[in-house]
Amino acid sequence: MTVLAAGCDAGADEWSDWTVTVYYTAVESYHDGPRETVHGCLDLDCADSDARIGELPSDFVDAVRDEGTGRITSGANAGTYLNWSYDIGFWLDTQPRDAGGEILQPFRSAAAEGMAPGTRLRLADCGIIDPESAPPCTEFQSAEWIIGDEFIPGPGGPHHLDLYIGEETAEATPDISVFPLFAGATVEPLS
Repeated sequence: MTVLAAGCDAGADEWSDWTVTVYYTAVESYHDGPRETVHGCLDLDCADSDARIGELPSDFVDAVRDEGTGRITSGANAGTYLNWSYDIGFWLDTQPRDAGGEILQPFRSAAAEGMAPGTRLRLADCGIIDPESAPPCTEFQSAEWIIGDEFIPGPGGPHHLDLYIGEETAEATPDISVFPLFAGATVEPLS
């Protein structure tokens, strides 16, 4: 992927055989578990990284660690977002954000290791699709994706693209992030 980060033309192999998964904004009301105290920053311009954010369901806190962001639906912080990144920890915000602080945009924001932030691409071919668990390929192909994040730490690796789909809409949403949506996919760089 060094070639991609340098902005040079890459061979066809660089753009084929990708595993494509999704990530989303967790919503507190779809999660349960014992409540745990969460500490972090009270805003994006963190002054105290050990401030008490509040008590939240453990399943929600785990989902935020996995997905990077979640919308709080109860308590004093209802309506705000709990964001997480491996180097900062938790912080409250008015928007769901990636680890670089950019606002996540459904069907636009993406993550991939080794690609420079700002790299634009599209999903040219979905590859192998499980029709029972995958959404229609065309919805993902019609979007222009912009790399803004990496998998650090995470299940990334070469040729793994993670596409942001917005807020979860039901309790079953977390199941889709565990399995690839598409395997053997082809991505196409956009200039």
